[in-house]
Amino acid sequence: MRLALLALLAKEPAHGYELKQSLEQTFGAAYPQPNIGQIYVTLSRLEHNGLIQGQNVSQSSRPNKRVYEITEAGREAVVEWFAEPTDGPRVRDEFFMKLVLAPAAGVTDRAALINKQRRHYLNLVRGLSRLAAAEDRDNRAAQLLIEGAALHLQADLDWLERCQEELE
Repeated sequence: MRLALLALLAKEPAHGYELKQSLEQTFGAAYPQPNIGQIYVTLSRLEHNGLIQGQNVSQSSRPNKRVYEITEAGREAVVEWFAEPTDGPRVRDEFFMKLVLAPAAGVTDRAALINKQRRHYLNLVRGLSRLAAAEDRDNRAAQLLIEGAALHLQADLDWLERCQEELE
């Protein structure tokens, strides 16, 4: 969340609620909706670390609002974030740990684990399909996010098949 807020502030100064709205509009319902409390805590930390600076703005009929703008150090952090590749596939996978340790634990078998996980992934795929149908077609970022998640789930389903073939 920290770097996403910095990236938004690199465009223009904003207050917390504007940043929340911008995240929601950009990513649509496909992305977990940000908690406004989390946004304000993150903004406070960013300000404390010198990556943004805030200024209180008076409002006549409402409480003052704090508008934040990115500092040079914050801009450098955003540039570094975009320059670095994102982590690749997860190697420490909790499901795989369960799958490998199931025989030793003796509380379930691998086939049951695989079948339960497969059902879970299929339910997630159905949910993504409903989300894609409900999402605004003009929001390409949200559509790409949904498509990417569906492709990851399909890869996970294929991997489950491979696990079942190898481990049984």
